Amino acid sequence: MTEAVPLAEIYRGKFLESLHLGHAVVSRADGEIVEAWGDPDLVVLPRSSIKMMQALPLLETGAGSDLSTERLALACASHSGERRHVEKVGRWLADLGLDEHALCCGPQVSRNPELRDQMIRSGEPVTRLFNNCSGKHAGFLTVARHIGAGLDYVDPENPVQKQVREAFEDMCGEDSPGFGIDGCSAPNFAASLKGIAIAMARFAVAGHGSGARDTAAARLRDAMIEHPELVAGRGRACAQLMQAAKGRAAIKTGAEGFYTAILPELGLGVALKVADGATRASELAIAAILVRLGVLDPKDPIVASFLHRPILNWDGLKTGFERPAEGLLPA
Repeated sequence: MTEAVPLAEIYRGKFLESLHLGHAVVSRADGEIVEAWGDPDLVVLPRSSIKMMQALPLLETGAGSDLSTERLALACASHSGERRHVEKVGRWLADLGLDEHALCCGPQVSRNPELRDQMIRSGEPVTRLFNNCSGKHAGFLTVARHIGAGLDYVDPENPVQKQVREAFEDMCGEDSPGFGIDGCSAPNFAASLKGIAIAMARFAVAGHGSGARDTAAARLRDAMIEHPELVAGRGRACAQLMQAAKGRAAIKTGAEGFYTAILPELGLGVALKVADGATRASELAIAAILVRLGVLDPKDPIVASFLHRPILNWDGLKTGFERPAEGLLPA
């Protein structure tokens, strides 16, 4: 097995204090690996980085054929629990004749610090709508209602999840060896890292073929690109990097150091896993790979901030910096 390689370096002064190792793959839709670091065959749980695959049945079944691009973006989102996210998902559920109690994801405090503190001061309850996956779950409920499935839609034996698994395996081009239960209670199917990259590449080239899956993949990809702050939130790495890419990429984070990217102009997909699960490392690494591929401009101030991120101490003094490993950046 190919060993994990350096993806991100953490310096304090001139000393390399920490080193994050991991694996990454850049692939074409036909399975050709363009570039790889570490082990492309590593079996991984991609977590929230593949929500666009979990949303495919929403369009393939016809359940979401008339949904706005905002709702499609929310179906692919790990949103920050900002007011706009919560209100939009709430209206979506109301249109289904449901409320937040139908969501199988648990309650989660807002990831927006100002709103979180305001809610604490006012005693406003935290509901399931604030969960970062509430948009994905609204999509699951939409499918369940459309096909007449039970509302226990996170059960792996529910027809909704059976359709998700079929779509996931088809896009990855391999059978999944199983699943883990995600933070939102939905099954998260495993695949090889290269399988995930191939799936992202298939999203990249979608819209030029035929069939419901091709059309669905193109609509979901384009919705993500159109609404980066609904996919993530203000100031989040996903949103910032998509905005910096200026329509050239759909970029999605997942828990435990995972990232994916869909690159329509290049017809490429990217999948990245940091071995120790560090989000700080996955953000640096995905930015570097997208610079390497010419999708991001290293001179863009936002992009540059991911290529050399200062570390400040409690007194505001710069004590070090974080950067991608040298092997990821172009020569």
